[in-house]
Amino acid sequence: MISSKISGNFVANTQLKMSPFFERTSKINTSQEWKRWGGFLAATKYDLCHDNEYFAIRTKAGLLDISPLYKYRIKGKDSIFFINRLVTRDISICEVGQVMYSPWCDENGKVIDDGTIQRLGKEDFRLTSAEPNLSWLELNSYGLNIKIYDESDKISALALQGPNSREIINSISSKSINNLKYFRITNTDLNGINVSISRTGYTGDLGYEIWIDPKDSLKVWDILMKNGKDFGITPVGLNALDISRIEASLILLDVDYISSRHALIESRKSSPYELGLGWTVKLNSGNFIGYNSLKDEKENRSDWRFIGIEILWDNLEKLYKKVGLAPDLPHGAWRESTPLYFNNIQVGYATSGCWSPILKKYIALAHVKSKYSNLGSLLDFEIKVEHYRHLTPAKVVKTPFYNPKRKVSCPE
Repeated sequence: MISSKISGNFVANTQLKMSPFFERTSKINTSQEWKRWGGFLAATKYDLCHDNEYFAIRTKAGLLDISPLYKYRIKGKDSIFFINRLVTRDISICEVGQVMYSPWCDENGKVIDDGTIQRLGKEDFRLTSAEPNLSWLELNSYGLNIKIYDESDKISALALQGPNSREIINSISSKSINNLKYFRITNTDLNGINVSISRTGYTGDLGYEIWIDPKDSLKVWDILMKNGKDFGITPVGLNALDISRIEASLILLDVDYISSRHALIESRKSSPYELGLGWTVKLNSGNFIGYNSLKDEKENRSDWRFIGIEILWDNLEKLYKKVGLAPDLPHGAWRESTPLYFNNIQVGYATSGCWSPILKKYIALAHVKSKYSNLGSLLDFEIKVEHYRHLTPAKVVKTPFYNPKRKVSCPE
């Protein structure tokens, strides 16, 4: 909790770590709302309401401090063999300058965590993750010719997301990023400061992540804010990010799935196939951890599927109209397990959802039994209206809910 303000500087009485950008973010955080993220204080929202931050991501440019991500450098002759042993993707086809997204699993094929792998050189990789994974990496590296470095505190990072993000970076970069393809990374300098820029993000929109030497953090922040002013750059917090990632149908650890490391019972664990990540499982890439279990699962079909649902408006409106109210829509993203039914029998549960301001739809991500996961299927979503529980129709729809062409396209 931020406790006091001394001579214009905020002081945090907490054991949590401060991001290299905290000197800037603490001064502009009008709401003074913070969350714990990876052992750091992270802004929930900067204004009293997150609406402006959300629309900056979708219509202008949002700037988010993502320094709390865990970052591990993996180097050495056996680095490709090692990473292929860990993740479900085939890293051998990842080119230098390319980024891949992948989950990694336990021996039973249940997801431990997910993140990105950046190939920085022939035998040089960086893995990012939401949870600490150093011990697990070291445990699986025994006998291999590699070195693993924890760079979590040695690299700061910003996400610049939104339709104006490319123009902002081009205005200060020594080289154009017009031809930087989706999930690629390059080195450049911003007004003379060396950085790496990857075309990645957690919003499902055109966006970039900037990887910075911590000593240059405040300079890069100031350069971006100054040069991005005419493009509508806006610092954004985790509330706006949460709505954006739901619209993009991107899973969140401890919300949409529980790490198999922490799940107390088997039913809380999920495989990549059960999380909609079957496309990341490359069974021809070798014998990675969990390979045999995932091979069997693919052959026998998973019992569960991860889907997107749209809560249908007309019926929702009628429920509220009966009590004389307009629909009470969530202002932000929610993260409570909410039952889903078919013919009054529970067949799944939603894990996170929101009212999408840009789509004007009530959407949610959900786990359901496979037989009820077909597109167009109608389920019943549990909702409370004036203290009473009701069921209202929800339709299984295609994900991602929001998927603009600019996310992956380059200027002609």
